[in-house]
Amino acid sequence: MGTPSSSQASCCDQPTHSRESVPKKWFQRWLTWKSSILSLLALLLAVLGEYVYPYQLLSLSAWLPLYLLSYGLVGWPVLKRAGQLVVKGEVFTEFFLMGIATLGAFAIGEYPEAVTVMLFYTIGEVLQHQAVTKAKGNIQALLDLRPSRARVIREGQTEWVQPEKVAVGEILEIQAGESVPLDGVLQQGAGNFNTAAITGESVPRQISEGAEVLAGMVNLQQLLRIRVSRSFQESSLSKIIRTVQEATAKKAKTEQFIRKFAKVYTPIVTYLALALVLLPYFFVARYEFSEWLYRALVFLVISCPCALVISIPLGYFGGIGAASRKGILFKGSSYLDQITRVTTVIFDKTGTLTKGVFSVQGEESVATADPDWKMLAISLESKSNHPIAAALVRQVGKAPETVSALQEHAGQGLSGTVSHKAVLVGNRALLERMQVQNLPAASPSDRTLVHVAVEGNYCGYFALADELKPDAQKAFSELQKLGISETGILSGDRQEIVQALGKELGASQAIGGLLPEEKSSWLENAKKKPGRVLAFVGDGINDAPALAVADIGIAMGGLGSDLAIETADVVIQTDHPSRVALAIRIGKTTKKIVWQNIGMAFSVKFLVLALGAAGLAGMWEAVFADVGVALLAILNAIRITKMYT
Repeated sequence: MGTPSSSQASCCDQPTHSRESVPKKWFQRWLTWKSSILSLLALLLAVLGEYVYPYQLLSLSAWLPLYLLSYGLVGWPVLKRAGQLVVKGEVFTEFFLMGIATLGAFAIGEYPEAVTVMLFYTIGEVLQHQAVTKAKGNIQALLDLRPSRARVIREGQTEWVQPEKVAVGEILEIQAGESVPLDGVLQQGAGNFNTAAITGESVPRQISEGAEVLAGMVNLQQLLRIRVSRSFQESSLSKIIRTVQEATAKKAKTEQFIRKFAKVYTPIVTYLALALVLLPYFFVARYEFSEWLYRALVFLVISCPCALVISIPLGYFGGIGAASRKGILFKGSSYLDQITRVTTVIFDKTGTLTKGVFSVQGEESVATADPDWKMLAISLESKSNHPIAAALVRQVGKAPETVSALQEHAGQGLSGTVSHKAVLVGNRALLERMQVQNLPAASPSDRTLVHVAVEGNYCGYFALADELKPDAQKAFSELQKLGISETGILSGDRQEIVQALGKELGASQAIGGLLPEEKSSWLENAKKKPGRVLAFVGDGINDAPALAVADIGIAMGGLGSDLAIETADVVIQTDHPSRVALAIRIGKTTKKIVWQNIGMAFSVKFLVLALGAAGLAGMWEAVFADVGVALLAILNAIRITKMYT
């Protein structure tokens, strides 16, 4: 078969999909609810028939086949699952409890109650599935964003291929309204892109020629071309999807406890139900087996731990989904729990609180400077991707000189050989370590200085300034509203600059002049304070050691950064430091709702259990205590996604 052209794809594919989507949607809904609807109809016919014509055959209701049909439609999957788990050695499960309780109810002639318990249990399972699907909605939206094909230019012609088969370096065409299938670099012109699905930002982002375009962004204007920079598996969108999907494997302590509790709790209530049938024989004068069996069956239905086992994981999943909709990726429900205990938040400065877009404000040269010192310095800086280096190259201009023996000094600068001359470019600490003489005695307190030395002789400096992010102030005020008064800034920049920024933002401490390893050492010492839970917020590249050391590592603007995805516990996909407070708020809301569900489930169950054991609660009360509470817990859990839309 030939490959469809772009015109064929645009005129045929989309309309066909639109025509088929509505009937398909209704058909899927029918398949989901078919068993429950047919079971309910059969149950209503049986109850009505028994009321109008209460005929019995061999002491059994003539309507028993209809009851059995109604029960089989919803009960068979549960009984089958219970049997499969029993074969595997997992006897005491909610499926086992529901099966024993409803079959026992049939045995004592409580047909409508037996069917109703199983029917409502099945409806609860369907609603649970739909709630989970809704909680996964944002993740599914990400999956839907991944195009199943890409338009690649090969030998002067465009052809459709699977994104997995596109090589790094190939050119893709992206038409207006299309989603970008792979990460790449914009080749010509500029374009506006919708990034809402991957960053949570509603305002379109303008991207200029030579800038990075990420998979999942939607082209809003004219035809554009990008050069692929990462393979399909390594694209930013694929990493995000993997991160969120894998998050469910890292369970919170509350979730782990409930699962362990259910494994102990279920056999205990099973044996208690058995005791409720047998023990009264020895203590009750007029013992009737059917009466005490009914009480035991009610006891079993009530004790089923569905509300706990279903709603708690759903609550955490809802929290993860709500956060991802806001551009915040939690790499597990355990981190949703952990972030609620944070007492101290420490920020990196450059690229986290500031834009990381430096501008050259001035320069100074000494009388004995090499006449080519600026050209030599820019040649060296052109080999670095640091924001300061990018600013120098952008504003001063590229230098064509060749560089050799290049060495990067973490947190300090660069050294190398340019045009056969030894060149140092960096902060004061680097030049002092290299024993460069005649450094200036004083420095401007509001600017970052990049000093230059050639052949060991001091030549001068560039003065740069960085701009504060618009919501940096909001980040600190929002944290204070959450009760986190201990905040700080760690940076490799000069102490005077960091201290001035800390005072402006209201940070409780601001420390500058730190190397990456010194940041992690500072955090190690800070963590030793009893009761302190420390979160560190950095850009996920130079701050990787600090992100790893902190109790909670939060990477800012981590799209496309391997280090951010791999090292941090939480990844904020936008450049908004205020989202740190939002992440904490979502964690607190999730934990609150989870504990509400636990409290509601236990209180209702223990009350109705006591009433059931005393014979004051029947099967209908049992249905509410089990399925009713589970439904309420599910509705409570999905509130999280409503609160943060």
